[in-house]
Amino acid sequence: MSPTLNPLTPDQVKAKLRAHGVTCSEWARQNGYAPRKVIRLLNGYEKGHYGQSHEIAVKLGLKATPALAA
Repeated sequence: MSPTLNPLTPDQVKAKLRAHGVTCSEWARQNGYAPRKVIRLLNGYEKGHYGQSHEIAVKLGLKATPALAA
């Protein structure tokens, strides 16, 4: 997954991961994040407003890349 200008929905991110044959937990481990944190973000328990959850949201494409959004 790469950062984007047009954010995706959590369902679109999940579908994209499924299409690539990667689980949320596997993606998290490959990118150095706790699987639980990624799953909580994709399920809406964390919003990704700041900190590591924001970093994950940008990397998954849930939020626009800050440099591109400005």
